[in-house]
Amino acid sequence: MQEYQKTKLNRIKRGQNRATYDVEKINGILDAGFIGYVSYNFQGKAIAIPMAYGRDGNKIILHGSNANRMLTTLLEAKEMSMTVMHLDALVLARSGFHHSVNYRSATLFGSVQKIEDPTKKDAALKCFMEHMMKGRWDGIRPMHQKELDRTLVVEMTIETASAKIRDVGVQDEPEDYDLDVWAGIVPIKQVAEYPISDPVLKESIEIPSHVLDYYHQNK
Repeated sequence: MQEYQKTKLNRIKRGQNRATYDVEKINGILDAGFIGYVSYNFQGKAIAIPMAYGRDGNKIILHGSNANRMLTTLLEAKEMSMTVMHLDALVLARSGFHHSVNYRSATLFGSVQKIEDPTKKDAALKCFMEHMMKGRWDGIRPMHQKELDRTLVVEMTIETASAKIRDVGVQDEPEDYDLDVWAGIVPIKQVAEYPISDPVLKESIEIPSHVLDYYHQNK
């Protein structure tokens, strides 16, 4: 089992029983999502915004316009952090104190660099698209050069990371279990609904198999 080294930066202090540094488990959390919350400092102000991402091994791919304030700030800082979180259930206890949620959360720390080589840039954008939906890259037209030129692609190398996972039920005070109060969990999940074709699509164009595969896997 490969683990990220514990440091002052990634070590989890509260709820250590829910902590994991296992690379495979953290990658599983990343692969189950498509949106991460990226933190950066702009002119002395702390800002965090959601960003779509792709993962290639220990690399995280982000992209935006060449003037993207967040990406240019990260490149100046040469480092970044990002958090990905999945809400799996509401945990409803007999007391307000013990209400909680079940979740999977991973926080990454690493170095940042701009991808400029045309071949690597194309591969990074393919990684991003395939993370969104497997098979999509080969189902769309190639990017025009002017589109590539206007796109800033940034690669984060994950140097350390940690995750917290809560996947248990209600944990009440012993004396509360005899109370006439309902307790339990409400599972929560994100699902895909049946694809809706663009209204101006040619009538002869059917929903491609990779889109239907995604629907069936996530409905």
